Amino acid sequence: MDLPLLRLTGQADVSVRPATPDDASSIARVQLVTWRAAFGDLLPADVLDAWDEDLATETWRAAVSTPPSPGHAVLVAVDAGAVVGFAATAPDGEAREVTVLLVEPRWGRRGHGSRLVAAVADLARTAEVTTLTSWLAEQDVVTSRFLETAGWAPQGGVRLLESGDDAVRQLCWHTRLDGDDPAADREGTP
Repeated sequence: MDLPLLRLTGQADVSVRPATPDDASSIARVQLVTWRAAFGDLLPADVLDAWDEDLATETWRAAVSTPPSPGHAVLVAVDAGAVVGFAATAPDGEAREVTVLLVEPRWGRRGHGSRLVAAVADLARTAEVTTLTSWLAEQDVVTSRFLETAGWAPQGGVRLLESGDDAVRQLCWHTRLDGDDPAADREGTP
């Protein structure tokens, strides 16, 4: 029996891939839009108003073009060809830190964050890293809920990030990639 010929409808609409230098302006745009939406009440207005898009673009272009080490990476989430989110990672001792994980709010709840976290985990496993860490603003309920559903837990670390005249309290989150429960080896609660 012959099967009907299926018409190809193009390529996958959603994916995660390593960032290229050409993605730098899109990464900077996603960062600004997301920070304004998610942290507008948390960060002083002058911090967001002082945003220099050209400087941010060049900073991301350098991070992608000449990462400080092989353990540094920038990944982008793509939807219908457009960059809609990104993640950046860096070595953190024997762990890998997710230094940034952002999805533009209008593209949220479509799996982009999950795909980015899965890709970061794959990169870490390839490098034989078994722990991922990330620092979140204590008030960032959306990201903390997302990470908790992905198997992350607060690690117990606390730091203050200076922001204008104020300081943002950040909590360290972590997950194990070797199957161990991150909540079981928590050092304490903030």
